[in-house]
Amino acid sequence: QVQLVESGGGLVQPGGSLRLSCAASGMMFRIYNMGWYRQAPGKQRELVAVIDSGGSTNYVDSVKGRFIISRDNAKNTVYLQMNSLKPEDTAVYYCHIQGTSTWGQGTQVTVSS
Repeated sequence: QVQLVESGGGLVQPGGSLRLSCAASGMMFRIYNMGWYRQAPGKQRELVAVIDSGGSTNYVDSVKGRFIISRDNAKNTVYLQMNSLKPEDTAVYYCHIQGTSTWGQGTQVTVSS
């Protein structure tokens, strides 16, 4: 059974940093493109960043230069390093296997003073 488990969310002040992790199991992790999404209250879920099986990355414009997506295939884990956080980054962040219906349970990120 394929499973994704996110961790690393929390409350942080504006300008602070957090690192999210998503541990995958039950799949050949290294061959899949992986994505981080977020959903703020009252808004649709949006794509934040993707990393393909070769390590190439893409970001939504609002996080470019602040967020970094990476992966460790030996640990079956994808990361999202979030720097210079803003209140508008507040959302539940989800890990996703691109092209499938598999999502993690989500982790809450709150940016507030």
